[in-house]
Amino acid sequence: MSSTSQEYDQVIAICRDLFVKKMTDYGSAWRILRLPSLTDQIFIKAQRIRSLQENEVRKVDEDETGEFIGIINYCIMALIQLELGVVDQPDLDVKKASELYDEKIGITKQLMENKNHDYGEAWREMRVSSLTDLILQKLLRVKQIEDNKGKTIVSEGIDANYQDMINYSVFALILMNTLK
Repeated sequence: MSSTSQEYDQVIAICRDLFVKKMTDYGSAWRILRLPSLTDQIFIKAQRIRSLQENEVRKVDEDETGEFIGIINYCIMALIQLELGVVDQPDLDVKKASELYDEKIGITKQLMENKNHDYGEAWREMRVSSLTDLILQKLLRVKQIEDNKGKTIVSEGIDANYQDMINYSVFALILMNTLK
């Protein structure tokens, strides 16, 4: 399992680096986004991944890597928004946003390690396309929970779904050998 932990950290380092660079370029403009807007951004990325996986012809020369990284970073933004709430003006500097990023990833990685232990790293035998489908399923669940004003009867909350999408995306990037 230490291999998984190291691979996870390598993927997150790539994602975090991009997050910090975009924060430097754009600031925390994303802080004005409501959760459904972030969910829709993640949905667009997941749909694009599915299209790339299904279509034989690509009109833009890109693979799924950047989209999975985008899903991870948008999910982190959503987890931060869940905690801090939406604002009218950007209010986070790079340092504070990076600290929050690290906090959310730490919690999400711990969840992955717990589930990975219980499931025996079953994800290593999965197809990347199946991970994409699971992300899309989680997104539909999140949309339903949002439509229900955040209320669930017996199901896990929105935060757990965002965390699962992060972990599925990390697994996909590991399986795609992104770490070469």
